[in-house]
Amino acid sequence: MNRSFSEMRAKVDRGEAVVLTAREVGEILDGGDGLTLEDVDVVTCATRAVMSGTYAVLSFPVAPPGSFRRAIGVWLNGVPATVGPCPNERLGVLDLIVFGTAESIDDPRYGGGHLFRDLVEGEEVRAEVETDGGSCLEVDLKLADIPTARLFGTRHAFRNYSAFVNPGEERIATIFHATTFDPCWRGASVSGCGRMNPLENDPLLETVGVGTRILINGAEGFVLGRGTRSSPDRPNLSGYADMHGMDPEYMGGFATSAGPECVTSWAVPVPVISDRILNSLAPADRSIPLPVMDVVGRKEIGRANYGDVWEGTDLEVSFDPGGCKRCTACHPEAICPTGAIGFVDWKPILDRRRCFNCGLCATSCAGDVFSARLGSLRFAGREVPIVVRQSDRLRAERLAEELKGRILDGSFRMTEMTERISP
Repeated sequence: MNRSFSEMRAKVDRGEAVVLTAREVGEILDGGDGLTLEDVDVVTCATRAVMSGTYAVLSFPVAPPGSFRRAIGVWLNGVPATVGPCPNERLGVLDLIVFGTAESIDDPRYGGGHLFRDLVEGEEVRAEVETDGGSCLEVDLKLADIPTARLFGTRHAFRNYSAFVNPGEERIATIFHATTFDPCWRGASVSGCGRMNPLENDPLLETVGVGTRILINGAEGFVLGRGTRSSPDRPNLSGYADMHGMDPEYMGGFATSAGPECVTSWAVPVPVISDRILNSLAPADRSIPLPVMDVVGRKEIGRANYGDVWEGTDLEVSFDPGGCKRCTACHPEAICPTGAIGFVDWKPILDRRRCFNCGLCATSCAGDVFSARLGSLRFAGREVPIVVRQSDRLRAERLAEELKGRILDGSFRMTEMTERISP
């Protein structure tokens, strides 16, 4: 049985549609109940993770016309920007591309992802401009001063990603860990939101395609097409959204031992227009394969599954400041990849809006301030504890709930794809 997209959207517009999140669908299926096309019309899915393929296009004035001919170098809070593609000769306007993984010249733990969040939070940032005439300009500005600010993804929302371990005998600096990676199989880094991921719920891309309206970091945007490095087994998407409507809690920077990375979130509606999609909804995490890779050779050395990551584990890190042992130096504070841990009056604090729930603090605290069950990967006869997560399932579930609410109250209007993407 099939239903058309226009029929589905008309049902939503009349307020008659049943909209469920992927988590809610999963709970129904886990409880042993089945679903029919009469039970659900739209499923909202989401993912939040470190997504390297993120960049921003910014355009804004920095000086009166005629002040300089061209800019040859620009830094925003020390983060280098690529000038162009339009030179804007003598207009005093900058057109810039800023990569989410670009590293500040002032702070190696601050990058493009941190900059994007600071802008969306309304923080003032410093723009330093070097001109071809040898002059230098400095301007303080906020996102409200930047008329064009769009965030793009070249490869986002991988249907499933990989876990990484270090089987060697030396510590390794890598983007897949916030600190250098312990050797000898002593811990695993994982990424991917499992059954919440949009492409797990529409694996054949029957409803998600070019022109599908989505949320990126809480702002409305659109799918542009296939992402780079996409493959039939591991598809991903490219898309964009306007930064002016984003929610800072869904985005940010993530410091790793090999440089800063960028956190991005997607939420996607999946209209349940066929039995095939219905049967694909919210697959059990344990049924979704998770390749385990050697972080050095980047070769697969085994297979676990997302049940190891998300079933029976804690989505949120628990925080008990009374468990602090007053160490001379707080290791969790020093290595927190989002800078969410600090101290006030010698007492630890945790900024929940910045916390990524990666769990690294729980695996490194000498006291009992931070705790979380992170699970272990089981593969090739081994069991390796998970020590850091580069995906935030808790926020993914919240974002899917937010998208559900917007669909139901009419503030988010689903769009039919204009072209199908080959998986």
